Amino acid sequence: MAERANSQSLKALRGVRDLVLEGEFHPGERLSEIAVAERLGLSRTPLRAALARLEQEGLLELIPSGGYAVRSFTLEEVFDAIELRGVLEGTAARVAAERGVQPAKLRAIKTLVEELDMAIGEGAETMDFDRYVDRNAEFHAALAGLSGSETIRREVERATQLPFASPSAFLEKQEDVPAFRRSLVGGQLQHKLIVSAIEMREGARAEALAREHARLARQNLEFVIDEDRSLMRRVPALALVAG
Repeated sequence: MAERANSQSLKALRGVRDLVLEGEFHPGERLSEIAVAERLGLSRTPLRAALARLEQEGLLELIPSGGYAVRSFTLEEVFDAIELRGVLEGTAARVAAERGVQPAKLRAIKTLVEELDMAIGEGAETMDFDRYVDRNAEFHAALAGLSGSETIRREVERATQLPFASPSAFLEKQEDVPAFRRSLVGGQLQHKLIVSAIEMREGARAEALAREHARLARQNLEFVIDEDRSLMRRVPALALVAG
């Protein structure tokens, strides 16, 4: 019974988050519990828990008349979310370097780096983009857990759930954008340097590299806004960003 309840809660959380970030609701729009529950094939109990969780994450906001509405975000808020993830991932990398990493975890993240290399292949023009995005997400999840601190891992995961702060933010559905492909090649070099710094027990260097690496998401967002706004239609979540 408890396992089913957990499964339903997770389905509700992911379902509502996906609907919002896929542009199914407009900023300021009130979410109807009945309509959303029917759409996701869920009861209202797990849905209410999901709505409360997403309000805590900052994707939704309470409205005076009751219930929840979709938030809008300023560019500064988006940049702050990305920066916060970088700070926390930097902390994870530094603590891992200072404390040392279990051999099995080090081997696992090195394997992910190798798989990312294979996804890139001969370069930006020929890379397996979807495979890279998937392995990139796995790399960042592994990085969060390298220190062995559940507190750090949990807080990195929480920051990753902030709107637009995911390591894969602005990458999905952008496989044919040369600038984004080139950013992944540079990002892969940073992956290698981060892991090397951790293995060499260079805490300050590992932290600085991880923080800089997180800023790739900001660079990709700035490219969309400043260089090619036609790409915005491929990222429906950008409709939530005011201005």
